[in-house]
Amino acid sequence: MTDKELIRLAFDAMDRAYAPYSLHKVGAALLTKSGKVYQGCNIENAAFSPTVCAERSAFFKAVYDGERSFEKIAVVGGKNGEVTDYFYPCGVCRQVMSEFCGDDFSVIIAKSEDDYLVKSLNDLLSCRFSPQHIV
Repeated sequence: MTDKELIRLAFDAMDRAYAPYSLHKVGAALLTKSGKVYQGCNIENAAFSPTVCAERSAFFKAVYDGERSFEKIAVVGGKNGEVTDYFYPCGVCRQVMSEFCGDDFSVIIAKSEDDYLVKSLNDLLSCRFSPQHIV
């Protein structure tokens, strides 16, 4: 799957976001090493702490289905679903990625299918706490 195809699926996921409080809709599309794609969107809650980000939504769906090996994820987002800038994963989502992915895991942050950045997980979370730290 190309980066552009994955970005397109992230935009599709963003359309399903439930964001009545922040108005920031976010979509993610996660590609597994087996070739499956899991989409996720943010789902907000009035109490805020139960809110789930798009990236975690996609990861949790994949893990529930037994997936444990991941290739890359595309992330898009913006206020009222209008993407005007790069929308980076939050720290909690980066930590979830760290649980399942190595330093070279690709995170695609996109404004459009033609305007995007590709960062490694290590670029986004260089001093990460990972399962290997638990002895």
